[in-house]
Amino acid sequence: MNVDLKLTGGRVHLPGGPAEVDVGVTDGKVIAIGSVGDAGRTIDCTGLDVLPGVIDSQVHFREPGLEAKEDLESGSRAAVLGGVTAVFEMPNTKPNTDSAEAIADKLARARDRMWCDHAFYVGATNNNAEHLAELERLPGTAGVKIFMGASTGDLLVSDDANLARVLASGHRRVAIHAEDEFRMQERLGERIAGDPASHPVWRDDESAILATRRILGLARAAKRRIHVLHVTTPAELELLGRNKDIATCEVTPQHLTLAGEDAYPRLGSFAQMNPPIRSGAHRDGLWEWLRQGVPDVLGSDHAPHTRAEKAKPYPDSPSGMPGVQTLLPLMLNHVAEGRLTLQRLIDLTSAGPQRIFGLVGKGRIAVGYDADFSVVDLKARWTIEESWLASRCGWSPFTGMTLTGKPVGTIIRGSQVMWEAELAPAAIGVPLRFEAVEFG
Repeated sequence: MNVDLKLTGGRVHLPGGPAEVDVGVTDGKVIAIGSVGDAGRTIDCTGLDVLPGVIDSQVHFREPGLEAKEDLESGSRAAVLGGVTAVFEMPNTKPNTDSAEAIADKLARARDRMWCDHAFYVGATNNNAEHLAELERLPGTAGVKIFMGASTGDLLVSDDANLARVLASGHRRVAIHAEDEFRMQERLGERIAGDPASHPVWRDDESAILATRRILGLARAAKRRIHVLHVTTPAELELLGRNKDIATCEVTPQHLTLAGEDAYPRLGSFAQMNPPIRSGAHRDGLWEWLRQGVPDVLGSDHAPHTRAEKAKPYPDSPSGMPGVQTLLPLMLNHVAEGRLTLQRLIDLTSAGPQRIFGLVGKGRIAVGYDADFSVVDLKARWTIEESWLASRCGWSPFTGMTLTGKPVGTIIRGSQVMWEAELAPAAIGVPLRFEAVEFG
């Protein structure tokens, strides 16, 4: 069989497990697995592992309106340099992504500029609730995002009546930022000027679990599936584990890696994000529930701000940190250190997102699927240096960290977009497709 592209020599992670086989690609899709004949182009993956393309289902690329922090080109460039083949981008831009016109504008901005495949969330508001059923079905749309607690931007749906209106409009899974705005407003006095370590005291465990309890009850009443983002407390994961029929959830590499006792003294407001980096005990608790299988996906919650903004004294400093480029490297290091298996990482970053969001043609290396591969060197030992970072913000809380495991190549629909930190001549990202939109 003649193919356009052949990957050979690597350990390929198939749905049934790893195998040393060739993968043949034609017209951007996998057409053969096993022994593949002549190819227009061959990529030698000897000594490397070929994973299904990593999907980061939570990034903030800040365009339009906040391009000093990031834009669609720079954010997606960071993604592919980190081995990420597709992203879901969030709606808290300026203006908010809360209308058909705003979605169309983002898709137009992304064309020929985004390095990876992509979809955009529609932000729920008190004003667009009745229109969300039509908005969530727009091509290139990842679904609806609700901010129950205020974060970067002014998207906020905090009260039960309006949350119920949002959940009543549409059928796709709704992504939730679950922090209770009313409790956080009551606790503003817990913030200590100049002390970012007071951030998790203000936005405490109860703020998170209270919002998660509320949205679970509302979702069950509305018979609407939800996806709870960036879970930070073991108590939430225990609760979500009892509600898997209606709720999926995400954890982030930073909450699995950083502990407040070290992060705030070392990084100051550069460790500040919403929901917060919490204690080492919280981090260990997230790992315990990860081992029990409760989290469904990993998302980076890539949320960059400029150094000047982050250097402001707390609480004037904004919340958020970059992470799309370091998601896979950090998690490969956790694999190397025995905290999770490579098989579990693949489920969290490819099969999991495909399964819960209904992505078409993504999430596994199998005949008929898009030829999306994250090629990694599991043995490479290296240090994250600022010069490697592509995000416009130019910094990372993980700079200087030495890791084992490194992304070597990013292949999207059969195109070698990145190899050994070198980019292709042009960006080729296209909108993702979803079963609920294509076939619903």
